Amino acid sequence: MSKEKIISLIIVGFLLFICGLVMIFSSVSFGTSSAETWLMNNGGADTSTFQIILKGYINNFLVAGGIIFGLGLMGVILFSFTFLNMKEEISSKI
Repeated sequence: MSKEKIISLIIVGFLLFICGLVMIFSSVSFGTSSAETWLMNNGGADTSTFQIILKGYINNFLVAGGIIFGLGLMGVILFSFTFLNMKEEISSKI
């Protein structure tokens, strides 16, 4: 794998890492916004139903953010080590 491809994969992993963090830390506002949209589209609901929907949306964003965060972190670590090993192999051949 070429050096440019590994660097681009590290950048993609870092972007996934950042997106996952944003989703995790903003899950309450994203979930509230989604639950309010659901409430408007359904013409209203009682408080207990709204709370269940709200918790569901918040949990969805937490889980999705955690998965994206984990994939990004694993990608950055894996491709960084690959990049460092490639550098060591090149320097040992010279």
